[in-house]
Amino acid sequence: MTGSIFETCMAKFPDGNSTVLLECVSTSFEEAEEASLQDLKSFLYVVAGALIFFMQSGFAMVCAGAVRLKNVQNSMLKNLLDACGAAVAFYLIGNAFAFGGQDDISGTTVIGLTDFASVGPSPSFWFFEYAFSATSVTIVAGTLAERCQMTAYLCYSMVLAGFIYPVIAHSVWSNNGFLSNANTDLLFGSGAIDFAGSGVVHLTGGMTALLATTILGPRRGRFYDSQGEPLPKPLPMPGHSIALQLLGTMILWFGWFGFNPGSALLLTGNDHIGEVAAHAAVSTALSGASGGIMALFTNFWIEERRTGEPHFSLVMAMNGSLSGLVAITAGCAVFEPWAAVLTGAVSGWIYMASSWWLIRRRIDDAVDAIPVHMFNGVWGLISVGLCASPDKMELVYNTSKHVGVFYSWGRGSSDATLLACQVITTLFILCWTCFTMLPFFIWLNYKGWLRSDSLEELVGLDISYHGGGSAGSGGEVKKEYVDAYRRHRGRNRLTDSTEEWQSAGDLSEDPETGDDSGFVN
Repeated sequence: MTGSIFETCMAKFPDGNSTVLLECVSTSFEEAEEASLQDLKSFLYVVAGALIFFMQSGFAMVCAGAVRLKNVQNSMLKNLLDACGAAVAFYLIGNAFAFGGQDDISGTTVIGLTDFASVGPSPSFWFFEYAFSATSVTIVAGTLAERCQMTAYLCYSMVLAGFIYPVIAHSVWSNNGFLSNANTDLLFGSGAIDFAGSGVVHLTGGMTALLATTILGPRRGRFYDSQGEPLPKPLPMPGHSIALQLLGTMILWFGWFGFNPGSALLLTGNDHIGEVAAHAAVSTALSGASGGIMALFTNFWIEERRTGEPHFSLVMAMNGSLSGLVAITAGCAVFEPWAAVLTGAVSGWIYMASSWWLIRRRIDDAVDAIPVHMFNGVWGLISVGLCASPDKMELVYNTSKHVGVFYSWGRGSSDATLLACQVITTLFILCWTCFTMLPFFIWLNYKGWLRSDSLEELVGLDISYHGGGSAGSGGEVKKEYVDAYRRHRGRNRLTDSTEEWQSAGDLSEDPETGDDSGFVN
């Protein structure tokens, strides 16, 4: 704009009366203010998206600390590939499937069909949503650590970010999604609430992790001996650095303040975005804190009853906090502080129970991502149907017709419409993910592209895939195993793995389990 608004209007209406000039000036001021607000909102999208993207560092540190030293480099590269694969896939097709062509008048659509190979009408919105998709993808990295092939991992990352996740995001978050509370044709007159992605992001990633690790199988020696017989007690495989795990947890918690409060920017027609973001930040802090405390002291109490020698488990506290953060993500903007504390506390118990259940089922999750993200993603969605506050619903969505069941009872009603929508959303995410990803992982496994070779797993994926690491790294890999692996690489095929290993030295004992009955895959 050249010159002042008044001068511009005078030039436009040189013979206009005062009413015309005032109307021109008023309109020009409104347009300038709207443009300024849009610029500010775009900038805040980038800031919030950057905080969410920084969570990739947190996931990387958690994974690096939770794996053994011989697999650190491989774990780091897989986390990097998450960000790379998700960016390409979300740009080419993911954004189009999730938000392409969304509007406020078309009603329900199954999937977006415009803006392929494009960032759409708003680059800042694309970046913000890309950060969410990359987060969902990287949840699986830790679960499959120490035994998954690189090719399979990149393939899965692109499929999840390019198709599986976008369909769910469209259904729940797009203005035209059948579950969306922004749709003109609301499900049961309410629509589902997943404010920042307990279901869309975390449940999707957690369910994918469960399917993947079930098909992939546990790490060598974790639940079975060298003959394939179940061990009387699972073999602990602690990570090499608790400090890295704590660093990663704190980075994730920090990034969550972009994840949850930043989602307030997506609200349209709301003049209280700052207040909504503040409530989301408070709920995020309280739930994460209560989840960590509850898991820490509940585990302390259980160990005291079982062994008489309790200890404070840092791993329990960290994963309890992450569980609380996952659970509050769906309802952070519509919860009162007491509900945030309750949600976090319950999430700590859910984490402990589901982690124990996975071990009982001999399902190997190297970083406990499934208990943290999948089970607490479900709890996060359900908790909205129980605890959504009328006052906060008015603030965020300008309606309190359907609220949490606890508040419905307080009104003397038994209205569970919102809870029904939350349950349907949960079932949809579980079914869609299972229907699409289970055949995909079965196919990868059938082709031999999913799991690393047993000898590669033995010497560590750093040596196998990256040439990094060395014999004796952290006392985990013997030199004769590395020599055997290098000779094996020179062959066109593995003819007799037992003879190969024994030719390198005394390999009669399985280094993972201590079983000396013969080291056979």
